[in-house]
Amino acid sequence: MAHTDGQQPDYLTTREVADLLRVKERKVYDLAAADEIPHRRITGKLLFPASEIRAWIEGSGSLVPEDRPAVVTGSHDPLLDWAIRDSACGLATLFNGSRDGLDCFAENGAALSGLHIPEDDGWNKKSVAGLGISNCVLIGWAVRKRGLLLSDAAQESVSSIADLKGKRVVRRQPGAGAAALFVKLLQDAGLDETDPLPSGGYAHTEGEAAASVASGDADAALGVEAMARQYKLGFVPLMDETFDLLIDRKSYFTDPVQRLLSFAQTEQFQSKAETMGGYDLSPLGRVRWLSP
Repeated sequence: MAHTDGQQPDYLTTREVADLLRVKERKVYDLAAADEIPHRRITGKLLFPASEIRAWIEGSGSLVPEDRPAVVTGSHDPLLDWAIRDSACGLATLFNGSRDGLDCFAENGAALSGLHIPEDDGWNKKSVAGLGISNCVLIGWAVRKRGLLLSDAAQESVSSIADLKGKRVVRRQPGAGAAALFVKLLQDAGLDETDPLPSGGYAHTEGEAAASVASGDADAALGVEAMARQYKLGFVPLMDETFDLLIDRKSYFTDPVQRLLSFAQTEQFQSKAETMGGYDLSPLGRVRWLSP
């Protein structure tokens, strides 16, 4: 990692740690695999926080992890967004898409990350496991109805993904779960990414995507049923998708996270989900994946 001469980098490479410990690189890999040394796995590469490595050495091998900020990152979910506000749990939000959220979580930048990443045989679990992160749990939040949000005019001519050719479609930012899903749906329908017309900049939340259609800036967007209802848009259901929360184990037991999860068990929360529409809460709170 690049750094100014004479200034120690914030993160060390495997080779730099091996030199510091005077062992072979293979030993460093083994320590990381056994979770016996502070490390991060970011986009498949091992990095070692210099401050934690020093503390680990001086502490006779005990790990000294940094406390994560009380932040929810990852993909935007309207019900989750509402619950964070109405529960007064104190969590801040940084909705930047599923993939960027995973990277942020892997770098200890958040306590929770919302995910809906499509996989060959499901959602989210392989993507999380592939990062090699530890001390975290993936729990269910909801199954959401996802489909096409349509303007009044588009409802007359659009009934499937294949009908989007030549239509103005809102795009989600690269790295968003909806962006990856949209590309897959286009390919399955025999369309190229250039067949739908762009409608301007990226929508970073479900609400932004729906608002673009409602304002007339676009004919259609890939979105959730809850936003179609809120903005009184046409809706063509395409699938049920799983939205999960990746939570740091230590953060799980902090007051902000416990407040949010407790609020999600109330009648008020259940009623709101029913009113918004398109939510199946049967997976709520179930452990879907546990880190090694």
